[in-house]
Amino acid sequence: MARCSEYASRWYGRNGTVMAEQKSGDLIPAPAVPAVSYEELVFPVKAADLDFTTTDEVREDGDWFGQERALAALELGLRVRHAGFNIYVCGLGGPQREQHIAELLRRFTAGRPPPGDRVLVQNFRNPDRPHALYLPAGWGARLRQDMRELVGECRRLLPETFRKETFEEEKERLSEQFGEQGEEVNRRLAQHAEQAGFALRPGPAGDILFIPLKAGRPMEPEEIEAMSEAERTELRRRQRELSREVKAVLRQHRTLLRRLTREVKSAERRVAEEAISPLIEELMERYPHEEVRRYLADVREHILDNLGAFQEQSPAPAPLPPFLLPGAGGEEDALLDFEVNVLVDNSASQGPPIIVESSPTYKNVFGAVERMVDRYGKLVTNFTRVMGGSLLQAHGGCLIINLLDALSEPLVWRALKQCLKTGQLEIEAYDPFALFATSTLKPEPMAIDTRVILTGPSEIFQLLYFYDEGFREIFKVRADFGYEADSDEAARRNFVAQTARIVRAERLPPFSAEAVVELMAFAARSVGDRRKLPSQWDDLADMVREAAFWASKDDRSQQVTGEHVRKAVEQRTFRLNRTEAKIRELVRDGVLLVDVAGRRVGQLNGLAVLNVAGYEFGRPSRITASVSMGALGVVAVDREARMSGKTYDKAVLIIAGYLRHMYAQDFPLSLSASLSFEQSYSGIEGDSASVAELAALISSLSGIPLRQDLAVTGSVNQFGEVQPVGGVNEKVEGYFYVCREVGLTGEQGVVIPVQNISNLVLNHDVMEAIRARQFYLYGVRTIDEAIEVLTGVKAGTVQEQGTIHYHAAQRLRQLAKGLRRFGGLSAQAPRANSRSDQTSPGPAPDG
Repeated sequence: MARCSEYASRWYGRNGTVMAEQKSGDLIPAPAVPAVSYEELVFPVKAADLDFTTTDEVREDGDWFGQERALAALELGLRVRHAGFNIYVCGLGGPQREQHIAELLRRFTAGRPPPGDRVLVQNFRNPDRPHALYLPAGWGARLRQDMRELVGECRRLLPETFRKETFEEEKERLSEQFGEQGEEVNRRLAQHAEQAGFALRPGPAGDILFIPLKAGRPMEPEEIEAMSEAERTELRRRQRELSREVKAVLRQHRTLLRRLTREVKSAERRVAEEAISPLIEELMERYPHEEVRRYLADVREHILDNLGAFQEQSPAPAPLPPFLLPGAGGEEDALLDFEVNVLVDNSASQGPPIIVESSPTYKNVFGAVERMVDRYGKLVTNFTRVMGGSLLQAHGGCLIINLLDALSEPLVWRALKQCLKTGQLEIEAYDPFALFATSTLKPEPMAIDTRVILTGPSEIFQLLYFYDEGFREIFKVRADFGYEADSDEAARRNFVAQTARIVRAERLPPFSAEAVVELMAFAARSVGDRRKLPSQWDDLADMVREAAFWASKDDRSQQVTGEHVRKAVEQRTFRLNRTEAKIRELVRDGVLLVDVAGRRVGQLNGLAVLNVAGYEFGRPSRITASVSMGALGVVAVDREARMSGKTYDKAVLIIAGYLRHMYAQDFPLSLSASLSFEQSYSGIEGDSASVAELAALISSLSGIPLRQDLAVTGSVNQFGEVQPVGGVNEKVEGYFYVCREVGLTGEQGVVIPVQNISNLVLNHDVMEAIRARQFYLYGVRTIDEAIEVLTGVKAGTVQEQGTIHYHAAQRLRQLAKGLRRFGGLSAQAPRANSRSDQTSPGPAPDG
């Protein structure tokens, strides 16, 4: 759909002009309307106004000029540490906006101390719930190193301690003590067995065999076979009794063995405690933190309870298959409990962290519990596999996230709101594609003090503010970056400083004062007002780079001149204006019907702006109006064809309101009038053609022709006041180039709202034509001034004969009388379901 004030589409069609009878010499000439002078259009800054020759002489100052509101919002959000004062940044453009915000936040937080470290240690009482410790910056890595040294020292010291002669003597003493008791039990058992007629022998499977005796020697199988049944029964009875006695003796042996084991372990623990206690106590003295001391006390108990991990190691087994991860089983598993997982290490930080999360997935923002494959092929994990996310990394500082990226990631937005509401972060396993449940951990919740800065469009902020519960509670600060600032002396100095900063940072050739002025003109045009300069620099930085490129191709110059900047602007247009050039050809060849000379009734050149993939250019389009007897009111052909937007439809209704206000004060307004954008096939939107449409309609009513060498842009209200529109530079230049393509006559020009004069920053071709009086601009405040410029006839009033409004009112009276004469409204009632019924001017005269 085309947009008159800023956007448009192509218009094609047949050549059909609206002609009317020329009025006689009773018309009153309009007073001459002066054109806008060349001096009014010249860019107000000149190279002589700048106090440098090249940017090499310019000192770089701070940027962000003109963003005082946004900077105040950022400072408030950073200084107020209360929950909920997170910041939403909108209005800042460019692919590097998150990095630019990060640089700005570092300035606000400069001089503040870095936050502490986050570490995760084993919870020996509940291994599935690791402890989270918060230590001063640098202490996390220190604790990890101290624990590794402690484990290494224990692995060296404890085996040596256990090999000492005193410990071996203690073990021998215990062994002898329990060995004597065991031998005494064995002797009694042997005596009972001998008394029962049996000898005890160990079996091949570790059991005990009962061998019958005869005369003190073992019986042969033949002797056993020769025994009577009564003797065999008696032998089995004595064997059962002896078996029960043997079982009792074995129980006594196991009891003695357990007592021996306990005594040995108690001795080992006592000796180990004497060895490691000084090491643990030394560590405790280094750490004044109560939570670390409690952890070290638990470490001591766990070492003493698991001394086997520190005994002499057996030879290393064969290497694991390559698909098994290191540490997934084996002797090192027992020592993982003493590892320290440093989630956040701020030992090298100079201040609060400022983190830009460019990929805000759930794992990247909140962390995760990673899994590994053990020696049996199962997915397992431990607390050393817990990974901290950027939300935890940014504790005490700021985390910058693009809102649209966060909204597109599953579960991120909901979890982020929950964390910011509670101030607690829980790292959980996140694997939405896992087919089977696996072992996992859930570390203790960690308190976070992270200021989250979201970047995104203003529209998304509005939607979330009104439709997302809790959003306004956790994002109370909105930093709204503007696009422009008043072009005063301070703004110009900042502009020059920013140009110098880009030139030096990217090692470009120096820019002359003339080149900087050309950049200012380009910048003022980019914000649509030569009284202002942009307060954002992405597009301007690209123009600086392009100008430097053209300077590098010029062997005659060692610096970037104004000519190089103009070349960069022209080449940017050349690369993008293929469609624009084609439209000019179509006008030149008569395919698109646009008259740039002569006078016509009910016909005028309106101006629109086309946007082709970001490149905007203006082009003229013929607007025609026809009036007849009837009661349909003002009918917009594009509106009836449903090719128009709401703003355009509103403009048509305003035109109908102006007609009623101007002409229908003492008689009913009865007419059928049609307005059309000729050769428009894809739709129209905007109200910037309403001045042209109203002028064409008044011309058709009055029969007074309009100049075809003038094009018109501007909107109008119901009282005939002309209102400013957008895209005025593109519209003026578009019409100029069409006229130049067809042939300049020295009379052509554009009628614009007078308020838009300050928006004009025209290119050098148009400015040269205006200076040479080959092209003109006329600023108008009312529709009366516009039609006087277009017709050369005084607008006047409906009572003043010889004026445009008088002739238009007379025509309307004739139409009203004719309609009454031919039977009123019944003959031409509005069509059912037609959009024109919304603009019907009302009932015809009675009679």
